[in-house]
Amino acid sequence: MSKRAYKILTAGQWAAWQATGLFTGAPIDLEDGYIHLSAADQVAATHEKYFAGLLELVLVEVDLDRLGDTVRWEPARGGALFPHVYGTIPLDAVTAARPIDE
Repeated sequence: MSKRAYKILTAGQWAAWQATGLFTGAPIDLEDGYIHLSAADQVAATHEKYFAGLLELVLVEVDLDRLGDTVRWEPARGGALFPHVYGTIPLDAVTAARPIDE
């Protein structure tokens, strides 16, 4: 499994993460009980399915090694394995963040 995963966020969610130093999840994450992440080859489909047409989005790269055993690769969309985080993600696990251009 990859050592990096990605989270698509609104600019506001990213700003809140930076301000608090900890990400507890977007509304869908809180509802499902874990933080949804995507592997590099899953980001485009995740963006298309859940974020198409939205502006001011940020793609955050997360170092999964820093999250230890809170990460589980589980089957989701189409049976593909996705990284799910059962816990929070500290800001120091972020290795990059960039705006997503539509």
